[in-house]
Formats: sequence, C-alpha cells, structure tokens
Amino acid sequence: MKKDSKLGVEIVREAPVSLLPFTDFFRGFEKTAAVKSIFGKDTARVMKNLKVEFFSSKFGYMSVSDVDGHLLISAHHLKNSEWNVLYLDVIHELFHVKQFMEGKRLFQEEFEYVDSPIEVPAYKFTVEEAKRIGMSRDEIAEYLKVEWVDEEQHKRLLKTLGLLA
Repeated sequence: MKKDSKLGVEIVREAPVSLLPFTDFFRGFEKTAAVKSIFGKDTARVMKNLKVEFFSSKFGYMSVSDVDGHLLISAHHLKNSEWNVLYLDVIHELFHVKQFMEGKRLFQEEFEYVDSPIEVPAYKFTVEEAKRIGMSRDEIAEYLKVEWVDEEQHKRLLKTLGLLA
C-alpha cells in the first residue's frame, strides 16, 4: 500500500479477484477432441481446476492471466458474440492456458501480434478446430479479423496460417 502524504490518500494496489469454476459456464469442453489434444491425460484435472474471471466491458474479449493462468472474459462478449466465435475463442485461450502451464511468457511485446510465437501456434490450432466444425475459409478469415490488427497484418496472419496463397 502506498500513501501520498500531500493528498492524504492511500491506494491499496492488491485487490481480490473473484474467480469462478470454468465448468460452471463452459460445460462439456473436457469431452471435445480439441481440448483433449491440448491437455491430454490431464484434461479432466485442468478443466476441474481452471478458473474464470468475468469483467464488465463492452471492449475486450478473452485472455489468460499471466499471473496464474486463469481465463479473463468480457461479460459483454460472453453475452453478445456468435456461438462459433465464443467457442473458438475459448479453444484459443485454452491453448494459451497450456502454454502458461508450460512456463511460456504469454505477452511478448517484442513481436507484432500476428508474428508472436505465442499467438501463431494458438491460431493454427484454432483454425484447425474451425475447419473441423465446418467453417469455410471466408468465415475463418472473418473470425481472425480483430480491431488491433490492421489489414496488412491480417493478410500476413492468413498467409502464415495457410489460408491465403
């Protein structure tokens, strides 16, 4: 805790986070081939122990805490996004959970997002799952459009993922 003597105020910098069981909100993921291929024989244990934290924001989607590996999910995204988008986002983030469990540094600012050695494998995995559930190349390309990636980066990502010649 840090106190500013001039202003007479204190700011407590550590706040409790309300973590909820992943399986209370995302049921049956432990049975999918995609999740089993991420966690292998540890799938049931990981799913049982995984926590999720919802935050209230119209902006943002999902991510993984680089502190303890729990999921962070925008309640707005959860409520308003298309089913395929939510499903694929969860699969993508579960891949990041595995990377976190392997000790990988999730946020690597020295790389552009579309070139990140963390993001590219997660997207490759997610694209394979998108194909498996029957999404077309155009639908997958649209799924991969996000606000923080410009058109040139988007095309580069598509090419990296084998979706563009």
